[in-house]
Amino acid sequence: MIRRTHAVFISLVAAAFLGAFLLWPVVTTVKGGLFMQGRFSLAYIAAVFRNPVYVEGLRNAFLIAAATTLLTTLISLPLSLIANRFDFPLKGLMSGLVLVPLILPPFVGAIGMKQMLGQYGALNALLIKLGALPADGWVDWLGRSRMLGVIALEALYLYPILYLNAAAALANIDPAMEEAAENLGCTGLRKFLKVTLPLMMPGLFAGGTIVFIWSFTELGTPLMFDFTRVTSVQIFDGIKEIGSDNPFPYALVIVLLTTSLLAYALSKLAFGRKAHAMLAKAGVGATTRRLAGGRGVAAMLPFLVVIGLAVLPHVGVLLTSASTDWYRTVLPRGATLDHFRDALGHSMTLPSIANSVRYAGIAMLVDVVVGVAIAWVVVRSDLPWRGWLDALAMLPLAVPGMVVAFGYLTLTQTGAPLAFLVRDPKNPDPFLILVIAYAVRRLPYVVRSAAAGLQQTSVTLEEAAANLGCPPLRTVRRVTLPLISANLLAGALLTFSFAMLEVSDSLMLAQKAEDYPITKAIFHLFQLLGEGRYVASSLGVWAMAFLTLTMLGTSALLGRRMGAIFRV
Repeated sequence: MIRRTHAVFISLVAAAFLGAFLLWPVVTTVKGGLFMQGRFSLAYIAAVFRNPVYVEGLRNAFLIAAATTLLTTLISLPLSLIANRFDFPLKGLMSGLVLVPLILPPFVGAIGMKQMLGQYGALNALLIKLGALPADGWVDWLGRSRMLGVIALEALYLYPILYLNAAAALANIDPAMEEAAENLGCTGLRKFLKVTLPLMMPGLFAGGTIVFIWSFTELGTPLMFDFTRVTSVQIFDGIKEIGSDNPFPYALVIVLLTTSLLAYALSKLAFGRKAHAMLAKAGVGATTRRLAGGRGVAAMLPFLVVIGLAVLPHVGVLLTSASTDWYRTVLPRGATLDHFRDALGHSMTLPSIANSVRYAGIAMLVDVVVGVAIAWVVVRSDLPWRGWLDALAMLPLAVPGMVVAFGYLTLTQTGAPLAFLVRDPKNPDPFLILVIAYAVRRLPYVVRSAAAGLQQTSVTLEEAAANLGCPPLRTVRRVTLPLISANLLAGALLTFSFAMLEVSDSLMLAQKAEDYPITKAIFHLFQLLGEGRYVASSLGVWAMAFLTLTMLGTSALLGRRMGAIFRV
């Protein structure tokens, strides 16, 4: 147990950090939509729902989120059940490959998807070659239904989050409960619906909440698909009106934020307490059934199908990056590695890589310090408000990144309280504000990783050090940190890698080419004519390779506990 005075000080500093850089931007944004000329009014919120363009955007955003969440559930639940119940050939490899989509943001995968499903893409070329379409019968699949393209791409990216939560929930179910149901005659599908599924619901709902909020507020994928009739893009288009008397961008952000927080609150109210009941290890070891031959292949088949579909966007990006020309053909006409060299030597890409490393590296250091401090208070102290501090640290998972970024833009205008963070608001330097944004957005990863490590480490070791006269800070440095180093490294790796590929904050806060991080550079390059899409794809492949190494390292360090990181 840590000293109470230290715990109080740490909790106050952490709360001040999150209050200043999470709550304040959100409150400022809310105020901009509810208070105009000093008077409170809901007229602007009501006007949003009277505007058919905004209503269509909200409806589309909700449909995308609901459909994405449903699709990820349909993908993840069967896979997690098969992995939990059976041993089959290459099970370890399949369980690792199922996480592949996390190595590439979906807005980068949209490049490959458009190359395959566009009007002059690979699918049409294949159908023409097979005689299913006439030679001039090109179909613009994405043009006909951009929303379906956004849903499919987001679901294929986000299902691993739900899979990790479902797998963790199944691992924590005591098999004795299912055996008791079988002894009472409850078997098969009925047992699953009456016993297994209710016990899994806290984990499923926690993962589903993250998926819903993320897809409801996602900006990059709709932008890449030119799907502008969605709230996130409408807010992005309203950036230029920040600081003006137009309240509608603020009102739209309020509606987006309210919906996200309601989903978060529903998750906590419905399953918050039940989730803690499943944290303990099962009382009886789970048994798995060994499958071989045809049955083993049948168990592998769902994994192979899902993995195959999930990697299609990645394959499209890879082929685009290595092609000399890919137009009206099933496969590229020629291959080259020049684009990879150009991606590292382009006037925009090399600075963007350096910028991302700088932004993400400093954000990671901030998160390690703040995250360990918060986890230490939550796990080791007896402060009555430590639960509130933990909830506040997890709040970035529920608050959309573009909402916080919108608040930062408001607070850094000329004469605004945080204008000093960008030096000159008329010619802003986004370095500090991007570091802060990345740190706030990814703080939950370090908090959850460090808290898991502390919960698995006996406090008696720290007490023994204290009894031998070791000061608190030295105890942390010489005893606590080495014991949780694997967890801490995993959280730091996740923080750094996801910050490197952060989309919403990067697109909204970096306005000048010399300040672009990787994701903003990819977005800008893709819009250029000529070699732009090839260089953008090559930069995406470099990012993919980097994140692959990160995810493999994190998975090896955390194993099944990795699912707890993606839980509200």
